[in-house]
Amino acid sequence: METNVSNDFEKVLERARRNTLGDLLLRTRERMPDKFALDYEGKRVTYAELDELVNQTANAFRKQGMAKGDMITVMSKNSLDFVVLKFALARLGAVMIPINYMLSHEDVAYILEHSQANGIIASQDFAPVLEEAANPEMIRFKFLMDLETGESVAEELIEWQSLEDIRSNESNEFVDEDLSDDDLAHVLYTSGTESRPKGVMLSHKSLVSEYVSCVVDGKMESRDVLVHALPMYHSAQLHVFLGPSIYLGASGIILSNATPEGILETIETYGATQLFAPPTVWIALLRHPDFEKRDLSTLEKCYYGAAIMPREILKELSERLPNAEFWNFYGQTEVAPLATALQPEDQLRKLGSAGKPTLNVQTKLVDDQGEEVLRGEVGEIVHRTPHAMKGYLNDPEKTAEVFQNGWFHSGDLGVMDEEGYVTIVDRKKDMINTGGVNVSSREVEEAIYELDGVSEVAVIGLPDAYWIEAVTAIVVPKEGYELTNEDVVQFCSSKLTKFKVPKYVQITDQLPKNPSGKVLKRSLRDQYESVANES
Repeated sequence: METNVSNDFEKVLERARRNTLGDLLLRTRERMPDKFALDYEGKRVTYAELDELVNQTANAFRKQGMAKGDMITVMSKNSLDFVVLKFALARLGAVMIPINYMLSHEDVAYILEHSQANGIIASQDFAPVLEEAANPEMIRFKFLMDLETGESVAEELIEWQSLEDIRSNESNEFVDEDLSDDDLAHVLYTSGTESRPKGVMLSHKSLVSEYVSCVVDGKMESRDVLVHALPMYHSAQLHVFLGPSIYLGASGIILSNATPEGILETIETYGATQLFAPPTVWIALLRHPDFEKRDLSTLEKCYYGAAIMPREILKELSERLPNAEFWNFYGQTEVAPLATALQPEDQLRKLGSAGKPTLNVQTKLVDDQGEEVLRGEVGEIVHRTPHAMKGYLNDPEKTAEVFQNGWFHSGDLGVMDEEGYVTIVDRKKDMINTGGVNVSSREVEEAIYELDGVSEVAVIGLPDAYWIEAVTAIVVPKEGYELTNEDVVQFCSSKLTKFKVPKYVQITDQLPKNPSGKVLKRSLRDQYESVANES
């Protein structure tokens, strides 16, 4: 009898101390119910209205039979419903699996099968992709999002239910499922640049601890007005900016199709104070004619990440946005995804650095044996943090591989200076072995960005019978500039040691990127693989 009483009390105690994603939104609603939470295509909701939408959706799902542990994939561009689903599924204890809508049919089918998904939710334009890729024997739930009440559904999707229809008359009472902080909340699939995508398992605890680091090290506040421009299926927009902003009670404008002109117009129209974008998007903004025409003076907090920001671009941004401060956020999906941050006051003093470990992260650099290297020496960046994933879904071998010696191994090479600032040297796979000597692709890229007329550049290693790998530069000129291969080689010869100078140069009009703005170097390797052999 005493044991039963004790077990009951443990549950009561755990509930009183719980801190899940669903709890975060409830607390914000209670603190500031009438605060402007989100605006999507002119529809503005307060935190009270957002919370009620979440509750109605969660109650509708529960009535349909959805429960804790169900694996639910979501495929859509940014929308209000995307945010609602994040918190509604969290309150039920169902696991949200956002899918990159740019993936091939083969990759989508793989994710559905690998995750053992039993529910698919999508906007009407992406629902056919999930319908075709899914195993019908596995799927119990099919819901269409981003529809108005009574909106017609395509004939081939007749078996799908409208999310708006099923929740329209539902209770807005809080769904209080039996959850714990370390229950699985999201599975985010990596981009699969090296092999099949891996499912990163993130718990409520992982995410909330990461939100705290974002808020503290990103100097985020409830008065912030954010532009949610990058895809929410990606961990950066979803968990470095959307999640912390809801936690704080900030206001956000959701863009479903983020073009440079659309982002710039939104900043001016809403007086946005905060924007995150990877370097490729910041470059696109700088080069757009509206950059000079729009009033961007309200921008105070600007963040970059997902890839390395060229020094010359950062200098130009600082000059052209004098009211803004800049942060560099670095990390991986496996750490939810923030690991280190470079503060505004260090941008010029430590130009090119990824900064120091954030509040809830411990970082060091190690050699191939896992031993810590000396300050100033190159090593692999490893972390200990409650941000870290629970592991890769259904892949204990790869999980064990990246959690050697009780540290998460990032696969990135870096240097830590005497003050504890980390500078990324390269991804292990992006180091170029030319003639038996390692060359950092980033170092060559930084040099080329100093050449007048260069808009973007990516440096890769291509197979070469003599050099092993040939340093190859793919260059995009600025509009109105003409660059030749010889221009690039001659400039690099004046800046770099001889073996680092590109053996081959390709001039092109654009670089392949994923929707989060990261340059797809694997695609470049595939595209230009024959260059060295033909030369």
